[in-house]
Amino acid sequence: MKQNKKIIGIIFAILSISGSWVFFSNSLSSQAPDISFNTLKGEKISLQSLRGKPSLITFWATDCPGCIKEIPHLKELHNNFAQQGLNIIAVAMHYDRPDNVIAMSKEKQLPYHIALDPLAQASKAFGNVRLTPTSFLIAADGSIIMQKIGEFDQQDMQQRIQQLLIKG
Repeated sequence: MKQNKKIIGIIFAILSISGSWVFFSNSLSSQAPDISFNTLKGEKISLQSLRGKPSLITFWATDCPGCIKEIPHLKELHNNFAQQGLNIIAVAMHYDRPDNVIAMSKEKQLPYHIALDPLAQASKAFGNVRLTPTSFLIAADGSIIMQKIGEFDQQDMQQRIQQLLIKG
């Protein structure tokens, strides 16, 4: 009986430490990685070059139902805030075939930047992103102020972006 309690205590301690590590490793005060994206239009966009304005980086896949569901929200955010300086980059996961990404971006008439990540360099730089959609909202100073795994709440995201644009 005492040994069972001891084992349960050890397991609880390990889970607590693991949970703390996950919580603190996802700290909202971390800086965005210094990487560049290659877009479907042949542009090379570095996160460093986007400093001074907020950015929304989202990792997605063409076979991800949540990602497809988010597309109208991303288009709306682009339409509402791009003129004010918001940069949106949708990074296709490394396992997504480029021809599928190109076809969907044309079919859905995606107005924001679409980047390919064939070697998974961007997903690794953002903490080894594996689940889609995963979005990062980055402030003008390059700090990651929000990380969301799964679909983001449109109204919440819109308010966060508005606050970032007001702060400049």
